[in-house]
Amino acid sequence: MRVPEPFAPRLIPAIFLCVLLNLLMAWPGNGQAWAATTATSYKAGWHAFHSLLKNQDKASQRSAWSQVEEHFRRAYAGDPEGSYAPKSLFYLGRVHEELGLRSNRKDDFIRAVDYFQRMSTRFPNHAWTDDSLLHKAKINLERLGEKDLAYVDLLLIVHNHKKGDMHAQAQAMLLDLDRKNAGLPPQATTLPPITSGPPSARASGVVRPEVKTIGLASLNDIRHRSSSDYTRVVIDVDAEVEFRYQLLQPNTAQGLPHRLFIDLQSTKLAGGPSRTMSVSDGILSGIRAAQNQPDVARVVLDFQDLQNYHVFTLPDPYRVVVDVYATERNPQALAQAKPVQGAATGDVPLAVSTSPGAVGELIEQLGLTVHTVMIDAGHGGKDPGAVAYGLKEKNIVLSLALKVGQRLKSKGFNVIYTRTTDVFIPLEERTAMANVQKADMFVSIHVNANRKTDIHGLETYSLNLARTQDAVRVAARENAVSEKRISDLQVILTDLMLNSKVRESTDLAKFVQSATIASVKRSYNLKDHGTREAPFYVLMGAKMPSILVEAGYLTNKNEANRLRNPRYQDMLADGIVQGVLEYKKKIERYASL
Repeated sequence: MRVPEPFAPRLIPAIFLCVLLNLLMAWPGNGQAWAATTATSYKAGWHAFHSLLKNQDKASQRSAWSQVEEHFRRAYAGDPEGSYAPKSLFYLGRVHEELGLRSNRKDDFIRAVDYFQRMSTRFPNHAWTDDSLLHKAKINLERLGEKDLAYVDLLLIVHNHKKGDMHAQAQAMLLDLDRKNAGLPPQATTLPPITSGPPSARASGVVRPEVKTIGLASLNDIRHRSSSDYTRVVIDVDAEVEFRYQLLQPNTAQGLPHRLFIDLQSTKLAGGPSRTMSVSDGILSGIRAAQNQPDVARVVLDFQDLQNYHVFTLPDPYRVVVDVYATERNPQALAQAKPVQGAATGDVPLAVSTSPGAVGELIEQLGLTVHTVMIDAGHGGKDPGAVAYGLKEKNIVLSLALKVGQRLKSKGFNVIYTRTTDVFIPLEERTAMANVQKADMFVSIHVNANRKTDIHGLETYSLNLARTQDAVRVAARENAVSEKRISDLQVILTDLMLNSKVRESTDLAKFVQSATIASVKRSYNLKDHGTREAPFYVLMGAKMPSILVEAGYLTNKNEANRLRNPRYQDMLADGIVQGVLEYKKKIERYASL
């Protein structure tokens, strides 16, 4: 029966009023009712999920899993930042994983991976994050054929979740993958913990490349950069070769220093005869190369002092890199041993001075400030970087780097550059230059590229394991290697990270990203991609906070036009410098507390 027209206006407000009153009664200011709803949805989903696992007949029905999925969807949507959010994302991944196991449909597994990725990215420190990563790794490895992506996730567990309950299983899977890559039979024992200790704890090693050399490779060159506490040696070989290395402790009776020898299998010295190079800079005192056997080239490095070292390889072209760290003077001891000028001496205990002069001197002694900044303009010379719309990355970033350097100098910083002209500098030499010159900060400037030309915006990277496929893609482009080689890089990085300024670099990246976005947004709509982490060659081995700024996408027409504009470059440079200043203020503020 149709409601008479005069009554309709009164009926609708009455209904709305009742609903509104009920909502107000159920929604106190602290959100407890919504939390209860979220908890109820999650618990209902949990019980439904585990009941379904026990009922094989019902579990074969997609509709049954869809009902379970809906519980977790409601739980997550009710409070995306709450305590049930990470667990709901995890179970959404599990729902689609179970669906995939029953349907064998690739799209089910892809959706499962997507949920596990969301959970681990949004909640990196949650107790279930290592579980999400392990499920994701297994799906990539066993169902989607993405061995490299699985390898990255396993490394994330081993590196970032050492106390998690998935750590041992991830290590065992990594060991199995490593042995398969090396052509060795599977082994039941688990991988020992990844550690970085003094040379005596790991005095030798063997590196076997996946690609076997046909015939003899040629050892073409040995390059080095050295200072009083750091040396990087680069051995250039024209093909991937297996090699072993051994550290020999000093023999004072015979006057022999620390010696590290590297035997390159299936390799000959280019030019034939043995050679010896005396080195007088820093801790490296000599380099010797000889044909130890008809098919083995030996390189021996003599060091005056050695505390720790890393040996790793870089591809395209293949080279063996040796980073050696000497014993550094303990800055804390230095601060205690060196009295503040004007302070009294004697046996009377003294209170710690908190005058501005004393604080400033202590900060400097402890290395808790920034005086020297190395600015790295990416690419250069024969390497143009990204090319689009008549622009070359190497030219854009050189102009931007010089602007940043000029501004930092005007603020009182000592600025050094990896390049000030259009020259090619190998990636591994750039951080070595910063280490040797004892820079307090390393800023590498680049512009990005993407096959999707609508992608635009700014992002800032620090050195770490890549957490997203986008980060893998960018690292692959900047490293000039394929994305398939990134997993090799992650192995290297796991060890190197233990000596890198990870936390400091992450903080620096956040300050620079935020300040640069703020600077540009006064005049332009610049998309903020935030801070990210990836394994960049150019940041590897840096002993100071180090970041890589991707100042825009050259493949986006609008952004390319901006990047060629000197005024736009000025705004980018102002933002980068402001970020450096804010980071400097932060560390000095904490140091003076």
